[in-house]
Amino acid sequence: MDSPWLGQVFFSLCGRLSDLSFVRFKHQKTELNSHSLMKNAALFAAAGIMLATASVQSADPGYHFLKEIPIGGEGGWDYLTVDESARRLYVSHATKVIVVDIDKDKIVGEVADMPGVHGIAIATLSPELHVGFSSNGREDKISMFDVKTLKTTTKAAAGKNPDAILFVPQRAEIYAFNGRDHSVSVFEADDADPVGTIPLPGKPEFATTDPKANRVYCNIEDKNEVAVIDTATRKVVEHWPIAPGEEASGMAIDLEHHRLFIGCANKLMVMMDSTNGKVLGSVPIGGHVDANAFDPGTQLAFSSNGEGNVTIAHEDSPDKLTVVQTLTTEPSARTMALDPKTHNIYLSCAKMGPAPAGSEKKRGEMVPGSFKVLVYGPGKN
Repeated sequence: MDSPWLGQVFFSLCGRLSDLSFVRFKHQKTELNSHSLMKNAALFAAAGIMLATASVQSADPGYHFLKEIPIGGEGGWDYLTVDESARRLYVSHATKVIVVDIDKDKIVGEVADMPGVHGIAIATLSPELHVGFSSNGREDKISMFDVKTLKTTTKAAAGKNPDAILFVPQRAEIYAFNGRDHSVSVFEADDADPVGTIPLPGKPEFATTDPKANRVYCNIEDKNEVAVIDTATRKVVEHWPIAPGEEASGMAIDLEHHRLFIGCANKLMVMMDSTNGKVLGSVPIGGHVDANAFDPGTQLAFSSNGEGNVTIAHEDSPDKLTVVQTLTTEPSARTMALDPKTHNIYLSCAKMGPAPAGSEKKRGEMVPGSFKVLVYGPGKN
């Protein structure tokens, strides 16, 4: 039982119900104190509901393999992005973005000419108008593309090696996080016009935003901290240490409870208060994490780990995180996206050849044609 105090309440109420639902013998007839019985039966039921809730919270969600979507081709990969309302999954792959219909799990097209693509952001400018962006690390640019035609409409210069890319809805802006010159390039989301540059204290990794707080949160990998950007002034206003976490890469946010989930290289997922930077706890995860996700519908936080698994933890309360499942995936499946509608998760991976003899590398080159997306979902297998 996950909450001992709930167990004490439950068994105490059972005893009270037994004692107070007494019988009185008068003239050889049994008389039941119905008022006490009803009152304590209600308490009994309430305790039962509380216990059932606690049991559900700590239960294994039963994530399991559903299918794989073959993609093929050669070259590396990085982030995936789900556009929930349009039912599309965007998958970075070498010099292009593969587009998948996630209701049919079929490839429906691709966006070309994106050298060294890392991330994809979908800017929802109105319910009818969605615009796509990518960060192209090898050409130090971002691409803006039409999500219907899948054609690039414009490119704009970013900093050195733009990596993560984020739509900031409160300002209708695009943030591209530049790995080599430690900065953020900011663009208008409707036309990709440059707005400015935000200096960062170190090497940025993944980032997320809280529109109501007017904040962007970015992992600074080499400083073991989260940099907090005020989106109104476009300045870093806070530096929050992530200890006991180190070398953070992935990040996700629970907007309702103001919690950040931060995936760290020392095999920890840290839970942080996004209002003040206080580290509230951490849970163990697998090795080589590169992405995190949070599902507001189930209160589950995910860490995709390149060693071949996904750590799934439940936010039992705003101050407590509990690991509920370690899902076996495949080696190299280190990046991930979540579909909040179905609760499915998508991971990119490929088969890797053996490491060359005498090499310090733990694995060899990617096997050509083996690139794919793995799909996992909750429930019974």
